[in-house]
Amino acid sequence: MATALTTTYAGEFAGKYISAALLSASTLENGLITILPNVKYKTVLQTGSYDDIVRNGDCNYLSAGTLTLAERVIEPEEFQVNLTICKKDLTASWEAEQMGFSAFDNLAPSFAEFVIAYTAAKVASKIESNIWAGQTATEGEFDGFYYLAAADAGVVDVTGIAVDAANVITEMGKTVDAIPQATYGKEDLFIYVAPNVARAYIRALGGYAANGLGANGIEGQGTTWYTNGSLSFDGIPVVVAQGMPANSMIAAQKSNLFFATGLLNDTNEVKLIDMSDLDGSQNVRIVMRFTAAVAIGISADVVLYA
Repeated sequence: MATALTTTYAGEFAGKYISAALLSASTLENGLITILPNVKYKTVLQTGSYDDIVRNGDCNYLSAGTLTLAERVIEPEEFQVNLTICKKDLTASWEAEQMGFSAFDNLAPSFAEFVIAYTAAKVASKIESNIWAGQTATEGEFDGFYYLAAADAGVVDVTGIAVDAANVITEMGKTVDAIPQATYGKEDLFIYVAPNVARAYIRALGGYAANGLGANGIEGQGTTWYTNGSLSFDGIPVVVAQGMPANSMIAAQKSNLFFATGLLNDTNEVKLIDMSDLDGSQNVRIVMRFTAAVAIGISADVVLYA
């Protein structure tokens, strides 16, 4: 018997599902950058800096120092999902979930919500990739931090090479050495690395011969030392940026990296339309509309290894 949707879902929980789709991207879910929600059109990031404002004390008032103001505009781009699926392709998975034969803790109460949640997970994966390596010229993408930094003359550039276990500590050291003095030591400073850099670093810390630390690595545990926990380099937290291009790193404060979206504005939409009553098929059409973009606040405080 074909699975039917009791009603045509038309966005009652649009905000909920758009939020899940966007904020389930691991960078956002883990709070690794600054999120600006509910940006309906665009917003302006005010940035500023002082030169020397402290002078020797005396009895006089003498204005000293200059405040230089600048701004960075972040304008979320509009995106959409138009997808047609056959109900029977997902029915088995949904029924298994309802019967308890699933690893998922949060069960979708209806087949409609299951289909939307399934689609939202795919959107989240794309958003994660876009955050770091998206290019607005490509369909379905916005400019990610990697390409924004590469095109920004104010960003501190470090020339990179192909990273492996033999050279990763030296190359990560180059990135840390390039961090501006005013930024180094800030509690929200992170080194965001491509997955291959993280793998090389983990391998290097496991030791063995020339590709690591000593004969047996950290605490003599060899390659068994890492259990998917946190990483750091010279005291700075290391974050795996799943979408970042290979052999690249970005050192920045999370308060200087911004993600903007319009979670509650009029451009967000979720629809699920059962086509069975219209054309007799088992097809379901899914429509999602949302906005997203990223921006760098102060370029000079960001290091790009590329």
